[in-house]
Amino acid sequence: MLFARLRGSGGPKVALTVERFDHIVLNCRDVEATAAWYERVLGMRRETFGPSRRTALCFGDQKINLRPVGALADDPDWFTGAVEAAGSEDLCFITRASPDDVRAHLAACGVDVIAGPVIKVGALGEMTSHYCRDIDGNLIEIAVY
Repeated sequence: MLFARLRGSGGPKVALTVERFDHIVLNCRDVEATAAWYERVLGMRRETFGPSRRTALCFGDQKINLRPVGALADDPDWFTGAVEAAGSEDLCFITRASPDDVRAHLAACGVDVIAGPVIKVGALGEMTSHYCRDIDGNLIEIAVY
């Protein structure tokens, strides 16, 4: 639930619940370079959308919209959080590849693994994760359930 009642709190019940993420917006220094990294390393598909010809990265039923830092000054249709900064995100992506295949793929792509394999707890329970950074410095977790 969006506003979940705490057990025993006696607080109000709220009927609205959130089902899933639709998309996130990732601030980046260079849209082209960021899109190329996610295509090459994580196999995402690039898509151009809208009248402003913005860039999104698509995978599964989700997408990541890429917003260049400074875009707010040029495009008043962008909205952002309180701080517009590249490299401040922690993102976890799930794959069906084996943990050994994840590590080998990252190495083949020239991406340094900064931690892993390590056991973590995700939304569906225990998973095996490898951590790396994208070109903006965002922490990227690639996990296998």
